[in-house]
Amino acid sequence: MSKKNIVSIEDRIPKLKQARKKKANRRLIFYLSIFFFLISIIVYLQSPLSHIKTIDVNGNTYVSDEEIIESSNLTTDTNIWTINRSEIVQLINKNPILESATVSRKLPWTIEIQVTEQQIVGYIRNETAYNPVLGNGEILNVTNDTLNGDAPLIYGFDDDTYLHRMAEELKELPSSIMKIISEVHWVPSEENKNNVLLYMNDGYIVKGTIRDFAEKMEVYPSIVAQLDPEEKGIIHIGIGIYFESFNQEDEEDMTEIEGIPDDEESMEVE
Repeated sequence: MSKKNIVSIEDRIPKLKQARKKKANRRLIFYLSIFFFLISIIVYLQSPLSHIKTIDVNGNTYVSDEEIIESSNLTTDTNIWTINRSEIVQLINKNPILESATVSRKLPWTIEIQVTEQQIVGYIRNETAYNPVLGNGEILNVTNDTLNGDAPLIYGFDDDTYLHRMAEELKELPSSIMKIISEVHWVPSEENKNNVLLYMNDGYIVKGTIRDFAEKMEVYPSIVAQLDPEEKGIIHIGIGIYFESFNQEDEEDMTEIEGIPDDEESMEVE
């Protein structure tokens, strides 16, 4: 064997020591980096750098940004990483005007609140203007000087229980039917306090009840399609479905509506 290929242990020891030292240094740098990174996170979380700086509110018309932010209990002193989003949503949703809310983080310092307000299902006229009625029966304190035709006028509901029931039913109606309802009147009787009378934009009057009102009104277009457009009258959608012309002289002239199922409805007092 050639002597040139022989390396003594004494020659290799310095190189091994140097390699081990470099490896140890790299390991030390790695651990120190992790240490300072964790320290930085702790300092960040404990400092104003992690506090909320901006709260954006979107989707609201009748509730102010300030009111929603106040109900959320969020401030610029709140740590953006410690917020409980589900708890904040519950706080915001206590406002009866709001139907739903979502809360999300937008780094580095912004909280975004997206809300959906209750649908306007009608208007109640006061002395000078109109108060919107929401889908849960709440009446807004804001007033509109004019109507845009998106919901009917509501009359006679001096009992909040029945107003809430009617509002919930109106909320379930398709927008195409809502737009052709001009007025909704509450006309309770001793036998049935759920009686309502509707004036339609197409010239018909509808007599029905609050109970299952939305379900029965969904077939209104099918009912009208069977009638002579030149002959107006009252469409009954309570016990049975039939048409009563304004020109008829007796009950025998009432027209039954074909193809629409009749629902037997019990008389309601409450």
